[in-house]
Amino acid sequence: MTDRPGARIEPWLREILCCPACHGTLSDATGPGGQPELVCTEPGCGRAYPVRDGIPVLLVDEARVVAG
Repeated sequence: MTDRPGARIEPWLREILCCPACHGTLSDATGPGGQPELVCTEPGCGRAYPVRDGIPVLLVDEARVVAG
């Protein structure tokens, strides 16, 4: 296991995950509080989804909008 954010997500699951809002690619990131999250890489979307106990919470209502 590595120290990357989101590293506890099973590889087979990680490969099929996409942003529920725009179907864009998600990348591993760290949130402002140091928690792991998955961030949409599509321009104009900018949603970050939390990863809680190794489980991605891919609900648009739970996402935070990344400034930028």
